[in-house]
Amino acid sequence: MIWELLANGLIGYLLGSVPFGLVVGYLWTGRDIRESGSGKTGTTNVLRTAGKLPAVLVMVGDISKGAGPALIGRFVFHSDVVAAFGASLALVGHVWPIFAGFRGGRGVASAYGGVLGLTPLLSLFFPLIGAVLIVPTRIVSLMSVVGVPLATICVIVAAARFGQPWAFAFYCVFATLLVEFKHIPNIRRLAAGTEPRFGQGGNRPATG
Repeated sequence: MIWELLANGLIGYLLGSVPFGLVVGYLWTGRDIRESGSGKTGTTNVLRTAGKLPAVLVMVGDISKGAGPALIGRFVFHSDVVAAFGASLALVGHVWPIFAGFRGGRGVASAYGGVLGLTPLLSLFFPLIGAVLIVPTRIVSLMSVVGVPLATICVIVAAARFGQPWAFAFYCVFATLLVEFKHIPNIRRLAAGTEPRFGQGGNRPATG
């Protein structure tokens, strides 16, 4: 299995490193979107700096990063462990992309893509969790900081009670830790009450 792990891990990392946000943001604005807003290449910063359509394109691209190696692991290598490992490395690639100077996004869309590829049925509930958190508050980072751990708990329960592969749960725990780590500045602003709401902050200099 070691060769399958290495192969899908490499596929995942390289796919995760494709900087959809950087490319789409440059095509729409003519500049590096990392210079504004959060300084990241993810969907939220593209929305703030470039607009709705490019944000949708980036979201689809970033979700595919996680879903791709997960599906390859399941249906090409026929291994849940290989699938989860590939999805994990895709997340690492998105956050620290080799093709973009190791400056990427925070990994939420790619993390969701991994779940979508690993356990499609369960993933259908996750947008509902996000909507419940975003709609009343209009704070996107709250969905990431609170919603990702809640989604992970769902996968762990599915593994413990309903026979879902534990490899998928371990992937979700890894994704949660990485997403929370990348959101430390957001967590601090949430605690201070200064976190921008939906549609705000796109023109400010990048703050990280």
